[in-house]
Amino acid sequence: MMKQLLLLGFFFLSSKFVLSQQEVADGHDHYQTSFNQVLRIPIRIKNHSDKAQFYVVKKVKGELGDTQKGYFCLGSKCLDGAIEEFSKRIEPGETLYDLYYTIESGIQNTQAAFKFEYFPKGSLHAIQEKSVQVVVEERHTKSYVFQSREITMQDIYPNPAQDHAFIDYRLHTESVKAKISIHNVLGKNMGDYELNPSETRVRVEAEGLVAGVYFYTLYLDNNGILTRKLIVRK
Repeated sequence: MMKQLLLLGFFFLSSKFVLSQQEVADGHDHYQTSFNQVLRIPIRIKNHSDKAQFYVVKKVKGELGDTQKGYFCLGSKCLDGAIEEFSKRIEPGETLYDLYYTIESGIQNTQAAFKFEYFPKGSLHAIQEKSVQVVVEERHTKSYVFQSREITMQDIYPNPAQDHAFIDYRLHTESVKAKISIHNVLGKNMGDYELNPSETRVRVEAEGLVAGVYFYTLYLDNNGILTRKLIVRK
């Protein structure tokens, strides 16, 4: 009996040590968005070990519609949509912050369940999972265009805008830093707007913008999550 207890204790400690070698944020997320959006699902992996390791990242579940696209992005570099598994070197103590699975929502209603796995190469016993529910729905009235555990955000209005526009939102945690950035079609930043946790609406100034097409992006902790179009008319 004592031998069995010792073996059980050793197994528990060994499993705890293996799992502590990597850390992945947000094991399960729920995202909701509308048509013609670019949705970026962050995947965070931290190497807690004392040596550099190659981590295998793979999509094991998740289907999109005919008008939609999905692909991995490392920073600004995106992989071909057919690539569903790859490896990335992570230094000891380093957290991989710039890994995303990007979805172009297209013009099709979708309810999809995605699952991602990641583990140090050669250590299948240390697999971690991230499950994500993605809902894409057409919106005929002003409603939310993005929802996660950190924030619920509605579309900008009026759009087209002339002097100013508004975005209604609600931050569900004060620990996240959120902002809206306006860019022109060349990618030049035209203004940043911090989202205050104690408020639920931000005013975007359009008076100083020339007529044309712009884009606004939601950033959470300096990571671009969602990009939408803003039209300015004079």
